Amino acid sequence: MDHLFFEVLTPLSFCVRVTRTYWEFIVTVKHPVMAGREGAVKEALLSPDEVRRSKSDPNVYLFYKAERKGRWICAVARRLDSDGFLITAYPTDAIKEGVRIWPR
Repeated sequence: MDHLFFEVLTPLSFCVRVTRTYWEFIVTVKHPVMAGREGAVKEALLSPDEVRRSKSDPNVYLFYKAERKGRWICAVARRLDSDGFLITAYPTDAIKEGVRIWPR
């Protein structure tokens, strides 16, 4: 069994979790720039400036937290009922299209 790395309750009332192994995959394969940035990812999930629903999958949410002017951390999570898991996380200079669901 893989060990839980972190779990965060989002303002959308579902928990997002990520295992240590999957976080290592994110920071070594998907987005190495995120190595050591798990605090920023947790903050984006816990206290986002904006959340958008994915245009391609209604169960996927993009949590944005501003880092500085024109730069955000985006944490992407899939929701399964009251549970969720982190798909990926990355820095970005643009908020993707999609329905804004937070703040309401």
